[in-house]
Amino acid sequence: MSGMTEVSSLTGRLLVATPALADPNFDRAVVLLLDHDEEGSLGVVLNRPTPVDVGDILEAWADLAGEPGVVFQGGPVSLDSALGVAVIPGGTSSERAPLGWRRVHGAIGLVDLEAPPELLASALGSLRIFAGYAGWGPGQLENELVEGAWYVVESEPGDVSSPSPERLWREVLRRQRSELAMVATYPDDPSLN
Repeated sequence: MSGMTEVSSLTGRLLVATPALADPNFDRAVVLLLDHDEEGSLGVVLNRPTPVDVGDILEAWADLAGEPGVVFQGGPVSLDSALGVAVIPGGTSSERAPLGWRRVHGAIGLVDLEAPPELLASALGSLRIFAGYAGWGPGQLENELVEGAWYVVESEPGDVSSPSPERLWREVLRRQRSELAMVATYPDDPSLN
């Protein structure tokens, strides 16, 4: 692959696990892709809250984290590292991004967790903290897409801060204007059907 065009990049889109995806790390996962290019892909799982409060890990950011105010397991890679993903309302315009925030897609961006939280406090619409991330090497995600492991859909800024992350998989599928909306009714355990 020689350089992806803007059209072929999936940065900012959601990967929604198909019922056929067998990897337990991604069962019913909704992954926000933060980076997707010829070198690989990186994203965070939006619907895996942990029982760990943000204040237990990053006390300075605890008051800015959305509900539930817990750390989310962003994926199976580098579980000892933290990523902050925030929505800046109006962040889609061309005005300068606030210090400590780097736009990923539209109003969604990455937060520099080393920066003082006060730099972003007034601009933040929502903030979620993730331990670890999901990563794919060059061509690996594309192979999984061909195998039918993921649905690729548009993200909405509210997906990052869903107050009911356990329902996000169904909610994202339900809002699709295609046969994907029917997949939202897929039973948790098809053998009980």
